[in-house]
Amino acid sequence: MFQSESEFVGWLQRFWRMRTPRLSLGIGDDAAMIRVTGGHELILTTDLSIEGVHFRRGLHPPRSVGHRALARGLSDIAAMGGTPRFVLVSLALSEKTPFEWVRSFYAGVRSLARLMRVTIIGGDTALVAGGSFTDIVVAGEAPAGRALRRTGTRPGDQVFVSGRLGLSALGLRLLKSRSATALSRSAAVRKHLYPIPRIELGKLLMSNGLASSLIDLSDGLSSDLARLCSTNAVGAALWAAKIPRPMKSRLTELTAPQPLDLALNGGEDYELLFTARPATLNRIPKQFRGLPLHHIGEITRSKGLSIVMPDGITHPLEIGGYDHFRK
Repeated sequence: MFQSESEFVGWLQRFWRMRTPRLSLGIGDDAAMIRVTGGHELILTTDLSIEGVHFRRGLHPPRSVGHRALARGLSDIAAMGGTPRFVLVSLALSEKTPFEWVRSFYAGVRSLARLMRVTIIGGDTALVAGGSFTDIVVAGEAPAGRALRRTGTRPGDQVFVSGRLGLSALGLRLLKSRSATALSRSAAVRKHLYPIPRIELGKLLMSNGLASSLIDLSDGLSSDLARLCSTNAVGAALWAAKIPRPMKSRLTELTAPQPLDLALNGGEDYELLFTARPATLNRIPKQFRGLPLHHIGEITRSKGLSIVMPDGITHPLEIGGYDHFRK
């Protein structure tokens, strides 16, 4: 594949070919240097994508692996209401990885970077005996003192989510089912392989003061809402009928969970979950640039999560989203 690390780095320099006036020093030196805009705060996030945990060679094309790895970090920036600017891509390759896999992986990163107008400025490379993994660092910015956080919500705030939840989890199940008919028709598979971070929505919520707190949905609605509530020492009640979920169809019959279960506990949607003060409700649009915004519940003084079913009966909501450490 490559005869040396220098050859690999040289290939990457030619592959990226991305320049920006704020980049003082890019790929090829010991570190990159960027100029930060005055009056702004720097936002930094990093995410690992590990073969066998976050992706599988038999299910995920290499272009999707690169796209998804970058999407994870970009979604973290969206969850702050920030604007992503620069990316560092580190890749540890299995010794048996063919060059075409490497090229397609970086093509996936590059394609999403261009769509989101971010610049790849460096990273690191290595060969490993086991499976491949990547670590992507995203640097973004927000006006000083304006970035949204998980903290800030209080009892009485209303809970919103963007998009339709559970599609990525459905897409993964369809990939595992290897149903050619289902795959050819499914937007869920596309959602799983090529998620689009909600950068512009995050910026809207921050700039217009619409959200009291914000978090992205990476591990599932139940898990991520529980994290937000725990941070603020509050609870939440969700309305089952209002939660957007995959539509019941032939495709969902291929999966064991019901659509509501997928919406509550399916991960990797990379939609945004936010809370809003009651006084701002009339300012929150029903949709933003074609993306639906759903009012699904409210923050409560009593801790813990509950769900109100369509028949009016309230049940405790168990946390069932993804957790690396939960057995």
